[in-house]
Amino acid sequence: MKYIFVSLAASAVLFGSLAAAQQTATTQPPQITQFQKLEDQWSDAVAKRDQYGLELLMSPILVNISSTGEVTTRNQQIAQLYEKGGPQLESMEQRVVNVRTIEDMALVDGTYIIKWKINGQIREERGIFTHVYQHVRDNWVCVHAQRTAVVEKGGDQKTKSANKKSNAELPFHIPLIYAGKQSTQPPPAPGSEPAPQ
Repeated sequence: MKYIFVSLAASAVLFGSLAAAQQTATTQPPQITQFQKLEDQWSDAVAKRDQYGLELLMSPILVNISSTGEVTTRNQQIAQLYEKGGPQLESMEQRVVNVRTIEDMALVDGTYIIKWKINGQIREERGIFTHVYQHVRDNWVCVHAQRTAVVEKGGDQKTKSANKKSNAELPFHIPLIYAGKQSTQPPPAPGSEPAPQ
């Protein structure tokens, strides 16, 4: 009976230590947690068309560069929330990957997924973002934002195969030494090729 009790106690201690180790492994650094909250507030404000929420997060001097290269200010970003006939935001998710602070500035890098409804079809854009925050009056406000689209999926778009093979007879040749079958030069003898410089 004592043997069963001791093995149960040892199992409980082992399980508890494994759970504690797993919990500390999944916790994030405090800076990432802090800026993830700001990015979540940003996503919620855009999804709810919350002008005041965005004004609290964006500096009046904000410069925003979209994934298409369009440069806008904070006021233009807020005005886009209320445009009629344009793409309608379905959802926006931003995940902070890295935060670097330099005095009163913070560089926040992460990934995003935005789903738009355009002409009745859902279009998804995935990419990476960089947001530059400044610490002003005990708050962090974004002064610069840039997005780069990595993958875009949508209704009528077709994805291209990444493993597409070349159908060329000789896809590789060494310029000025041997240009392939059509060359007027004889192929170099094995071992007589000049050393790279």
